[in-house]
Amino acid sequence: MSTTDPTTARTQQHSTRHRRTRNTGDPSGRAGRATFGCVLCGLSVSVLGPDGEPRDHCPSCLSSLHVHDQVEDGVSDCDGRMTPISVVVPRDGTWRLVHRCVRCDELSENSVATDDNPLVLMRIAVRPLAEPPFPLEMLGEV
Repeated sequence: MSTTDPTTARTQQHSTRHRRTRNTGDPSGRAGRATFGCVLCGLSVSVLGPDGEPRDHCPSCLSSLHVHDQVEDGVSDCDGRMTPISVVVPRDGTWRLVHRCVRCDELSENSVATDDNPLVLMRIAVRPLAEPPFPLEMLGEV
């Protein structure tokens, strides 16, 4: 009868997950699962959005988990929380979320889903107007 060190087993399981996700092309490691838990609010979230596309962030608080390396285009070992910091609107008119990792500061861009919280989206979108990087009194001096 053999005994396995729990730390070694956990490390082997972690690296197996990464090998499996690289083979399937799913950097989130969520392949085969129907839901995932939000890293910030704890909401149980479906891995597919209402349009059937894979979901990469919580529709309630818009937070995500850093599982994809934007630079090397593969799996990231960071696992930090991705905080939504901005909304961008490309020429095609679709809204996209910009996230920043709280652990390593990497930026990523994700599509906005139709069931994303509109109040949180608008709060992020108007933040530059509500909190300008200069005193509003300077506008009168221009």
